[in-house]
Amino acid sequence: MASHKILVIDDSRVIRVRVREMLPPGNFEVLEAKDGVEGMNLIHQEHPNLIMLDFLLPRMSGWEVFQEIQGNPNLQQIPLVLMSGRKEEVTEKISEPFEYFAFVEKPFEKKQLVEAIKEAMSKAKNRPVVAAPAPATTEVTSGDTASNAEIQALNAKVEKLQAEVEGLKKQLTQIVGFIKQKLK
Repeated sequence: MASHKILVIDDSRVIRVRVREMLPPGNFEVLEAKDGVEGMNLIHQEHPNLIMLDFLLPRMSGWEVFQEIQGNPNLQQIPLVLMSGRKEEVTEKISEPFEYFAFVEKPFEKKQLVEAIKEAMSKAKNRPVVAAPAPATTEVTSGDTASNAEIQALNAKVEKLQAEVEGLKKQLTQIVGFIKQKLK
């Protein structure tokens, strides 16, 4: 049985197979996920030693998977290689230099893939463990109970609106990408 697990999260079967074929022979098992939800489930179930993540995925985007990984101290230590056909999609959300993960632009050759994996492993090894930021709290005195409830309700609405805005941004990015493809 393989002692190391590599998880490839990409909606393209061709990319998943190509990555599998490009990996140097070794004592590892390659796991595959075709979307972000399946990828997150495999991360939690299988505890991979390396994650290769496409940035644009169905059901749960690579950006959302990335955020979940970064927000979980147990997952932050897993070496991560982010893959995308367009680097500017990644740099719109994550500024360079990429401190905690490696990036490889599609299409890539075996040498580029191996270098990205080595870089990701090095960055993960040197990464300090950082807990997820604690939610902001408001000091409450006994007379402020009603206003505290209002603040909590407003915070919940703000979180919901932020999630909706992120969803709309994702849709807009996908539409722009689709239009650019059609214009080629």
